[in-house]
Amino acid sequence: MSLVGRPALYDNVSDIQIEAEKYFAECEDKGKRPSITGLAYSLGFESRQSFYDYEARGEFSYMIKRMRLFVESGYEEALAGNNVAGAIFALKNMGWKDKIETEHSGKLEVGKPSWFDGIEKK
Repeated sequence: MSLVGRPALYDNVSDIQIEAEKYFAECEDKGKRPSITGLAYSLGFESRQSFYDYEARGEFSYMIKRMRLFVESGYEEALAGNNVAGAIFALKNMGWKDKIETEHSGKLEVGKPSWFDGIEKK
């Protein structure tokens, strides 16, 4: 028995691009910030993951990345405002980090201290 999934919602990039542009225009008209969830819903997906899965499909990869980047840019711009908690939360879910990571390079050699040279084992 083979498992058959639901048929793809979009067969070509231009169809998904047209629908995404409608969503972005509607957000602009209503003064709303676009979101990944809103975009996925508007495109007819049942989950954000289904939207992300399209990125793995070669012909859709570039367009999905552009859509995600557009949504992310809106949250990044919101960081300049007074109420940034929601934007920070959204950006963290998009892979941003607010921690400092320090990388050290070089070599650490561990050996006997010089005072140990004269001590013999019993």
